[in-house]
Amino acid sequence: MFNETYKLSNGVEIPKLGLGTWLLDDAQAEQAVRDAVSIGYRHIDTAQAYMNEAGVGEAIRSCGIAREELFITTKAAAELKTYGAVTQSIDESLAKLGLDYIDILIIHSPQPWKEFREEKRYFEENKEVWKSLEDAYKTGKVKAIGLSNFLQDDIENILSSCEIKPMVNQILAHVSNTPFELIDFFQKNDILVEAYSPIAHGAVLDNPEIKVIADNYRVSVAQLCLRYCLQLGLVVIPKTANPDHMKNNAELDFVIQDADMETLKNVEHIQDYGEHSFFPVFGGKLK
Repeated sequence: MFNETYKLSNGVEIPKLGLGTWLLDDAQAEQAVRDAVSIGYRHIDTAQAYMNEAGVGEAIRSCGIAREELFITTKAAAELKTYGAVTQSIDESLAKLGLDYIDILIIHSPQPWKEFREEKRYFEENKEVWKSLEDAYKTGKVKAIGLSNFLQDDIENILSSCEIKPMVNQILAHVSNTPFELIDFFQKNDILVEAYSPIAHGAVLDNPEIKVIADNYRVSVAQLCLRYCLQLGLVVIPKTANPDHMKNNAELDFVIQDADMETLKNVEHIQDYGEHSFFPVFGGKLK
């Protein structure tokens, strides 16, 4: 699984499986990344909002794997909506990570988290932010640029004026919550979709309908959910600090049959993520 990649629109290869580091502090992130790399992971996902870039960077420098073999993602904070603020934040991320370049830099959200999915859309501000990412790309500070949590009209706004097209959009996608129309739009525009929280923050693990299918393949529910996203052509970024879960999440050498994929596509939508419904990174908003 670790050697499997997708090719971005600019030719850069991105591993299909990554490790998410959200909710891990510097020390936890450093250990998790070191463990993941020793298991075989090469794609690590962090963000300015996670406040663990320094820990991720320390692990990258001490893990014994050449920098060019690793794929590092970070994200410009959702609250930064000017060219200057984002440009400065990119330099700060490079310094915290201790890297000469970032493999892909993403705008974390089209709106500040406290205004997420509210009326003000920040269309003009996001064009300005995108220009900052384009300039970082041109100077070699980043090897690829993309978006996160952008809806179709958010993306169309960027496409209407950009010099360099977004290469990815990272969105919430998992069994019981797969935005098929959105994914189709991105894929038609040669924008790779990355699925964050592909195991639904654990909310699907006890779903009897999914468990029956997982049992038929002799895999865990987590493995089934990750494989489902991969078969839709998505990158998957499961977050865990547990080495056993990291290993389990990478054992995806099976194929879900078409009939089972159809069943999984139609699993009843999960409305409540339980204890995981409160997202600190969303500025206190419930998701």
